[in-house]
Amino acid sequence: MVFSAMLTPAHSATSYSNIVFENGSFKLTSPQPSWSGNLDSPPRYSPVAMTTTETTIFPLNISTTPSTKDLVATLSLPLQIILSAVMIIILLLSFLGNFVVCLMVYQKAAMRSAINILLASLAFADLLLSILNMPFALITIITAEWIFGDVFCRVSAMFFWLFVMEGVAILLIISIDRFLIIVQKQDKLNPYRAKILIMISWATSFCVAFPLAVGKPHLQVPSRAPQCVFGYTTHSGYKAYVILIVLIIFFIPFMVMLYSFMGILNTVRHNAVRIHSHPDSICLSQASKLGLMSLQKPFQMNIDISFKTRAFTTILVLFIVFILCWAPFTTYSLVATFNSDFYNKHNFFEISTWLLWLCYLKSALNPIIYYWRIKKFRDACLDLMPKYFKFLPQLPGHTRRRIRPSAIYVCGEHRSVV
Repeated sequence: MVFSAMLTPAHSATSYSNIVFENGSFKLTSPQPSWSGNLDSPPRYSPVAMTTTETTIFPLNISTTPSTKDLVATLSLPLQIILSAVMIIILLLSFLGNFVVCLMVYQKAAMRSAINILLASLAFADLLLSILNMPFALITIITAEWIFGDVFCRVSAMFFWLFVMEGVAILLIISIDRFLIIVQKQDKLNPYRAKILIMISWATSFCVAFPLAVGKPHLQVPSRAPQCVFGYTTHSGYKAYVILIVLIIFFIPFMVMLYSFMGILNTVRHNAVRIHSHPDSICLSQASKLGLMSLQKPFQMNIDISFKTRAFTTILVLFIVFILCWAPFTTYSLVATFNSDFYNKHNFFEISTWLLWLCYLKSALNPIIYYWRIKKFRDACLDLMPKYFKFLPQLPGHTRRRIRPSAIYVCGEHRSVV
């Protein structure tokens, strides 16, 4: 689009310059003067005799991207209230639930097994997410604009991806550990090694997320979302970073965990141990380890090995919740980076808010899953609560003798197929 205008002096017979507005800039075109008469006479501008021109360009900072306040204004008041209420509930559940999980592992020595230490690290990452990210996104919805400055917008983006990558790393570690125990019959993880892995995962996650805090890649501020998110760009380095983040936090962990779970399920299905009264169906050495030498009656019984795979099923539930909460946001981030039409949609802020809340929901659901699936967490949680606050339902627990995670599978190799 080109707009042109001509500046004319008071004397209508003389034309001084043309102003052309094109592509967000003013172009001032001035004709060169042509001399006539003697040197003592002043120069006169002659547009007809002009052969060369001088062009001066004055750039204009004109942006067609609507501000965050304009985008929030597109939300109806009832929808804004609903989004704020949902976020408050998620924030409280995430903060209180994960705080209790961290407190239980810190206070009770009996809770400091390798798996529980890893789960505590996951809870700590979710706790920090509820403190350093969720409140500011909530305030942005309520105030209709980002009021915390450009620097903190980028820093909050670094925090967001740092805590998310740490949580994914913990799930990946536990999944591989369950695979080694159940499929490979290698019980190598102990509390000391778990702490080493936690430190490595935090350091790696920080190294990957830190460039966001220094503007590499550069995020749009203020963002078109309740917090700084990836947006459309033509810069190849920006796109490469987004692909790297998506691979690290979703696709690679998804494939590794899926392979681990499929191997575990296949092993459990084929190696379920059934004990019969005749001696050729169980090896006596393993029966002694399992505490079954006192069995005297000739009867058939089944060893329920769910107590060996209970940690695995807990991680499987966490994995399913992770997929349901993060698959939409991952797709959204990729599409927003590579598709300008999607990123410039008038309801992009609303889409960003719903998907961001869905990601935060995972942090609130994790403590509930711990309480539901892990009896030790449930008992410790009830012990920490005063008696008049013990309104949580008493879920039935299973009391079984604890044995080494891989012990029960050794016997299955020496038995006949039933």
